[in-house]
Amino acid sequence: MSPWGEMLRRAAIEFAAPPDAFWRLSLKEWRALTGAQVGPALARPELAALMARFPDEEEADG
Repeated sequence: MSPWGEMLRRAAIEFAAPPDAFWRLSLKEWRALTGAQVGPALARPELAALMARFPDEEEADG
């Protein structure tokens, strides 16, 4: 983990960020604080397969 991630984690634990600061966290900051692992992105064929399997539902007119 980068030193930045460790600093963020420490700040969250030791300084207990207030709710408004918590909700303004970026995705990168959130991942650093939680230690979340980022997996590889989907390749285009994988995304196309998911879109075909789970199409968006069209809204009914009216």
